[in-house]
Amino acid sequence: MCADRQHLDEREDPAAPASPLVRYALAGLRRCWMPEAGRWSHKYHLDGRAVPNESRPHSDIYYSINVLLGLARVRGALAAEPYDVPSLLRSLCTAMPKHPMRNGAPGMALWAAAALGLDVPAVAADTLRPLAADVDALSGWTAQDLGLTLSGAVAQLRYDRTWMPLAAGLRDLLLARFKGPGALFRDSGKGPRHAIASFATQVYATLALYQFSEATGDAAALAAANACVAKLLALQGPHGEWPWFYDPRRQTVLDRYEVYSVHQHGMAPAILHHANDHGLPGARAAIERGFAWIFGNNEMGISMLVPSLQLIYRSQARRGFHGHRMARLLRLALPASVAHGGHPPIGGLRLTEEMRSYEFGWLLWAFGDRTDYPALTHHLAFAAGVPRPAPAAA
Repeated sequence: MCADRQHLDEREDPAAPASPLVRYALAGLRRCWMPEAGRWSHKYHLDGRAVPNESRPHSDIYYSINVLLGLARVRGALAAEPYDVPSLLRSLCTAMPKHPMRNGAPGMALWAAAALGLDVPAVAADTLRPLAADVDALSGWTAQDLGLTLSGAVAQLRYDRTWMPLAAGLRDLLLARFKGPGALFRDSGKGPRHAIASFATQVYATLALYQFSEATGDAAALAAANACVAKLLALQGPHGEWPWFYDPRRQTVLDRYEVYSVHQHGMAPAILHHANDHGLPGARAAIERGFAWIFGNNEMGISMLVPSLQLIYRSQARRGFHGHRMARLLRLALPASVAHGGHPPIGGLRLTEEMRSYEFGWLLWAFGDRTDYPALTHHLAFAAGVPRPAPAAA
């Protein structure tokens, strides 16, 4: 039985002790929680400012739904946390139409609701069901949004087969319009981003295809997901890092930086667990190498954890580039001989001194209920970052 199918059928044992990784993540999420807003924050600044949580309502909502998805893996530990999860999901879905949300947000809401065993959010369902009538119109979406929507539809069709037309149409569109000439997926089905491929694109596309295949038995979806992950494994960096951008036509690394912690500890493992379940060689080793990057086996030679706050530095990035969109596009436009595939950055690297709450959502989704990676889930770096549980009363 594959990973997602098992997790949906079997609840976590409430009596099982949470791993140090889970306790670290839950403690970090409490820091990102904004009780006055009833959401987790868009960003937690790690530069020592007096008010570290930064709120951007549309992002808070989307990230908070991502966190709820991760919390579905640790339902036994939620009794000790200050969240009313069913009410929280309802309030987040109610707030979505009031803000400029990304196209994939309703899909993530459907996915989270199914994973948590909650009722189908009406706002999300009413937004997505009509799309089945003309799936081709979604070609201009990003692969991330399309993949999230497919993941949400698949999560629901496990219980309600009327979601199959949307799920099947999205699967067809991903394979027909978003897949490059090789194994990698393009960022968009048309437009300027049709020529590039981010790591996140590969994750959302392959994860959705794995889920679709496991729910329906579709061989083509499984083959495409396995082929993409096999190519990613071949392009994993020398320190276990997952490059940021690829050329989907040549199937090469276009730009290695930034290297994001969430890719290392959560998003890559999320697809590699499926790949390992389906017998893809090297998937488990890649998870372990990628996670070791978090613990300090990286180009900067430092741990990405912030144990005093139970948080994680967001990324390692080039000095001189601070996330400006034009700077990113300029780098991607440079010839491959100048740009950055496998070469150390001129000027060195810097830490991105922030963390975003959704990163813990992915960490918990990937490892929250797993017992087969004790070297990661019980690593001393996590154990040192959270207080020990109080002894039971005599």
